[in-house]
Amino acid sequence: GMCFPCPREGCPMMGHYADRFPEKLKRVDQKYFLNTAADEPFATWRQKVFIKLSGVKKTRGDINLIYHDTQGNSKEYEVARGDLSQDDVYTEYLDVEINPKNTKKIEFLWNKAIFSLLWARLGAETVNIIHGADG
Repeated sequence: GMCFPCPREGCPMMGHYADRFPEKLKRVDQKYFLNTAADEPFATWRQKVFIKLSGVKKTRGDINLIYHDTQGNSKEYEVARGDLSQDDVYTEYLDVEINPKNTKKIEFLWNKAIFSLLWARLGAETVNIIHGADG
């Protein structure tokens, strides 16, 4: 957590993610990053999350996912923040510290910035989670 924030296009990554940064690979003395979990065993699992909203045309707030594992651990990840619209698909790469094999539940969490009676009608039309090539 000491090397961030990275630019919007992401940090130049080592290993099989390095090919996503072809221009940065040409630089001399380039810094590269390896994402790890905060605690042992330090492995993370890259997942691509797509969320499409339904119910209300536009609102303000944020969307989080909370991963729960079979040992009682949980970790929250932000997917989107700010002005939200059902016309958009929110996509985020998450480096999840909860092993997918031990994932018991993934909780979908809304946090609203302004109170509105319409908020109760806001929901997710689809939530897709794709495991990365690294497992």
